[in-house]
Amino acid sequence: MANLYLTEQGSVLRKKGDRLIVEKEKEVLLDVECHKIDAVLIFGNVQFTTQSVHELFQHGIELAILTRTGRLIGQITSPTTKNIELRVVQFKKYGDEAFKLGFSKSIVKGKIRNSLQVLRSFFYNHPEEDLKEEIEGLEKAENGLSQQNSLEGLNGAEGMAARFYFNAFGKMILGDFSFDGRRKYPAPDPVNALLSLGYTMVFNEISSLLDGMGFDPYLGYYHKIDYGRASLASDLLEEFRAPIADRITLRLINNRILKVEDFYNNPKGEGIYLKRDALKKYFAEYEDFINHEFTHPETKEKTCFRKCWRIQIENLASCIKLDKEYRPFFFAI
Repeated sequence: MANLYLTEQGSVLRKKGDRLIVEKEKEVLLDVECHKIDAVLIFGNVQFTTQSVHELFQHGIELAILTRTGRLIGQITSPTTKNIELRVVQFKKYGDEAFKLGFSKSIVKGKIRNSLQVLRSFFYNHPEEDLKEEIEGLEKAENGLSQQNSLEGLNGAEGMAARFYFNAFGKMILGDFSFDGRRKYPAPDPVNALLSLGYTMVFNEISSLLDGMGFDPYLGYYHKIDYGRASLASDLLEEFRAPIADRITLRLINNRILKVEDFYNNPKGEGIYLKRDALKKYFAEYEDFINHEFTHPETKEKTCFRKCWRIQIENLASCIKLDKEYRPFFFAI
């Protein structure tokens, strides 16, 4: 099973028997069996027929619609049976301040520790880059989490850790690229563009999994409720930012898989984005990265990041049902 990324502008997604085809100007660009698809992601001006959506629903395949640059616009999901009992417990737990604080501490701890792992691994391989101050700053932030007794305090600790981390991240960028800090939409440089795209990709997949496994993705415990934002997906994204999106960014840049000329300035305003062929290359690297097998640090079984997302969501379901402490995902490089 894999995601299907449609980026060819002006193409059309159609149904043919139990298969999906992508056409452009009467030429078939892709022909694939539905049972091989986990989700379909449409970027920009790609059309789809009603019949193709019917076929997706029959196979339980979600359709996500994004801008050409990767910003999520919306998702079309099959109305499969939802786990209403889980959602009832999820909403009840929202009123449990002790649970929310404990869960949020675990999420932030996972994020900081995984960020530390990325820095330590890079420093081990590149001792000429002095990351000692940043590593010590993150260690201090992690050790101080036990003293935080409010979500506001956790936000402050997370923010301090992020400043140390992204200062170090700039030192880890090799070659022709530069990075002077994390900037969001619109991304002002290629590194920020790659980071934003990576976070969006993981966020979309976690949000879809939460919905498919019975959660309400919009009711989170660490991130505040905000109209139109899947706050619970934002919660679970935190522990996967560094081990997935950040490492993919470093891999693409430092291994010279992507180059400066693979990006372009938005002609209609601010922002830097990947060119079409480079975007396809990114998706191929992304799929390879998140499906690459490694040993799970806790279960000691072979796994991949896609499996880890499901494991963490199942853990969360168990926690809110049985009133257990949430154990974050710790990545061991």
